[in-house]
Amino acid sequence: MTKTSRLIATSRPGFLLLTPCSLSLALAYAFSPGVNINLLHVGLIFLGALTAHVSVNMLNEYEDFNSGLDFHTRRTPFSGGSGTLLASPELVGAVRLGGMTSLLITALIGCYFLWITGWRLLPVGLVGLLLVYFYTQKITHWPLLCLIAPGLAFGPLMTGGAYAVLSGHFSLAVIFTSFIVFFLVNNLLLLNQFPDLEADQQAGRCHLPILIGRKKSAWVYIGFLVAAYVLIVMGVSLAFLPLTSLLGLLSLALAIPAARLTLNYPDDMERLKPALALNVAVTLSTPVLVAAGILW
Repeated sequence: MTKTSRLIATSRPGFLLLTPCSLSLALAYAFSPGVNINLLHVGLIFLGALTAHVSVNMLNEYEDFNSGLDFHTRRTPFSGGSGTLLASPELVGAVRLGGMTSLLITALIGCYFLWITGWRLLPVGLVGLLLVYFYTQKITHWPLLCLIAPGLAFGPLMTGGAYAVLSGHFSLAVIFTSFIVFFLVNNLLLLNQFPDLEADQQAGRCHLPILIGRKKSAWVYIGFLVAAYVLIVMGVSLAFLPLTSLLGLLSLALAIPAARLTLNYPDDMERLKPALALNVAVTLSTPVLVAAGILW
């Protein structure tokens, strides 16, 4: 592998699909009648969200290597980082630079939107930048904040903020719907912490599975999963979502076996691996299906 390809690997390209899937809800609402879409702004929103995601991934790779966590992680295709710096430790400085440069790009795009839309988006942008920068350094040491920070970033901040940029105002319907993403993305990170529990604990982290154990955390996972699907039904009943958004319930075919595996095998990482894969599929497909229902 070339140096460039190894650097790209530390951004975890396979995980970046989460960004467009989360943004699909904001775009679906924005393409509804009555909203004039600026395609340049759509592109900048996508770029800013993607560079934020790249930044948190690369800074995580940097911090996990520096703390020694990478040397003890039980790596799976869905957790534990890319492992690139273990094989190429000379890239550690470049990875940190890549993470900070990506964060700077996100900040500059945010400043542009503040300039053209006004300062009401400033709190959204600031909280988003702080979550990216401090996620690995600080947030992973605070269990409750670590539990909700990923969903907050991809849900209300990214989805709600993107719609506000495109439409010129915040929408209660969009904020409500963004909490579907909130619960699903929280679950994505929560379940991925199960294989990393011992290594994370050794490195001084304190997320929920460390605090209360995998078995109890499995019930939190189930609760968040149920909450996401309840919100889809509630959104339709409250007229925040059209009836066709019930398409999102199709991913229950993946969510139910993921939930069953998580409850039955929270401490058996080999048997839990299929649940990790199913959980990724649920997180990516559900907002896209709901967005398709909105457009339909």
